[in-house]
Amino acid sequence: MNFDERGIPGVSVVTTGFTDAVEVQSRALGFEPAVVFTPHPIQNRTADELKKIADDVIEPVLKLLTAA
Repeated sequence: MNFDERGIPGVSVVTTGFTDAVEVQSRALGFEPAVVFTPHPIQNRTADELKKIADDVIEPVLKLLTAA
């Protein structure tokens, strides 16, 4: 389902290793998604490192979700 077409806000959380892919796909679809980027790579991160990454992006994610 396409949440955007249904008026349901969403945010993609993507590692910086995929910035080009996000840009190309967005252009191809004619759509500017709400995206928050995290450090790359994610695999091999410790639980504490992942928690820190999540803590660092929660505010930007919530801001995008609640934007008018």
